[in-house]
Amino acid sequence: MLVSAAEMLKKAKAGHYAVGQFNINNLEWTKAVLLTAQENNSPVILGVSEGAGKYMAGYKTVVGMVNGMLEELNITVPVALHLDHGSYDACYKCIEAGFSSIMFDGSHYPIEENIEKTKELVKVCGEKGISLEAEVGSIGGEEDGVIGMGECADPKECKAIADLGIDFLAAGIGNIHGKYPENWAGLSFETLDAIQQLTGEMPLVLHGGTGIPTDMIKKAIDLGVSKINVNTECQLSFAAATRKYVEEGKDQQGKGYDPRKLLAPGFEAIKETVKEKMEIFGSIGKA
Repeated sequence: MLVSAAEMLKKAKAGHYAVGQFNINNLEWTKAVLLTAQENNSPVILGVSEGAGKYMAGYKTVVGMVNGMLEELNITVPVALHLDHGSYDACYKCIEAGFSSIMFDGSHYPIEENIEKTKELVKVCGEKGISLEAEVGSIGGEEDGVIGMGECADPKECKAIADLGIDFLAAGIGNIHGKYPENWAGLSFETLDAIQQLTGEMPLVLHGGTGIPTDMIKKAIDLGVSKINVNTECQLSFAAATRKYVEEGKDQQGKGYDPRKLLAPGFEAIKETVKEKMEIFGSIGKA
C-alpha cells in the first residue's frame, strides 16, 4: 500500500540519512526501483513528472501499475508515489488519481501567490493524508523545458513557505537538473545552512542529484537534506546498457529482439544505479 512520504522523511532527517526519489518513466523503471528498494530494505519515493505522467498515458495508469506491482511483487518497504514539479492543476489531478505525495512547484509565481496556493494545497493534502513538497527559488538546468541557472533560494522565503504546514521543502542551493556543466560552482552550503537554521525540523529536498560529487551529497545530508531526487543517472545507465546490447548484435541473435530480452540489460543497469545511490544516501536497511 502506498504511504505518504512525511513519516519516512522525518525518520531520515532524525537519522541523518536521505531517502531517494527515483523518477519512473515506464514499467521497467518502476519494477527496477521497487525491487531494488525491497532487496535492500530501503524506503523509496517514486517520482513522476508531468511529462512522464503523460507519456505513461495518464496518472491513473501510473497509480494502477504501481499499486498492482506493490501487491504482486510483495513489496513491504514504505513506498510513496510522488508528483514531481507539479503545476497547480496537476496537483489536483494526482490527488484525485490516488498519488500518496505531491510536489507543488510554485517557484515561478511571485512569493505571495506561491504562499497562497501552497496554503490551499496544505489543507487539501492534510484532509487526505497526502504529503506535500513545496519549492522556493528556482532549481537550475532543464526541467520539462524550463531552464534555470542554479540559483539559490532566499532563506526567509523558505521559512515563510515551511511555516504553512508543508511536509518537506525543496530549495535551490546551486543545484541543477540533468548533467552538470564543467564550470558549475558546486552546492552553496552557506545557503543550505541558513535555510536549515530557519526551518528547523523540516526535511529538505535536493533536486538534481545526478552528478553531484558524493562528498557534497553527504555534507548536504548532514545539513538537513533528507530527500534526494535522481532521474538522469538512471536514464544514462539504462541507455548505455541498451546501446551495448544492440551494438553487440544481441538483438539479432535468436529471439534477442523480444522486448523482454532487449530491455533486460537496461533494467539491470537501473537496479545497479538505484542501489549505488541508496548506499550513498544511507537508506539501506532503514525500512
